Amino acid sequence: MAIAVNALGFEVIWTLCVVGGSWVAAIAGSAWLVLHLKYVGKPGEWRLVAVFALLGLVIDGGLQLADGLMFEGSTLIAGLLPLWLWMLWPLFATLVHHSLAWLWRWPWMAAALGAVGGPLSYFAGAALTDVTLASWLLPAQALIWAVLCLGVCRYFRRWEQRYAREAVPD
Repeated sequence: MAIAVNALGFEVIWTLCVVGGSWVAAIAGSAWLVLHLKYVGKPGEWRLVAVFALLGLVIDGGLQLADGLMFEGSTLIAGLLPLWLWMLWPLFATLVHHSLAWLWRWPWMAAALGAVGGPLSYFAGAALTDVTLASWLLPAQALIWAVLCLGVCRYFRRWEQRYAREAVPD
């Protein structure tokens, strides 16, 4: 049940952020993150959320600077991204230890699903907003998300080993 709530909650908040814009993202996204970390978050999961927040600013900000993402009439964080788009990154991090935990045991499947799911998310988001995507962006996103998901697999494996050792009584 918790896995379904995690996945469905993410999809609802993703939609609210994309369709509702930055003010909705600030309220709904922040509330979801706080509730997630307080009630279902794993030990140290806030660090993963923070890393994804930074990754979002660097990756999508870099793509925006390269004219891969073009925003019409949006206020941009640090001149890089609208808040609603940036918020999707820490929100994605809430899936890693929960509804996507099964995936990280199969690195090549994770890479393949990242290569498909990442660009589809950008395509869908652009269709619902005033974002224009450069012709090269979706193939670049496929590569970015494949590599990112491989990195999550490595992180997840190390995290599991660390907490499995700590859980074993001496």
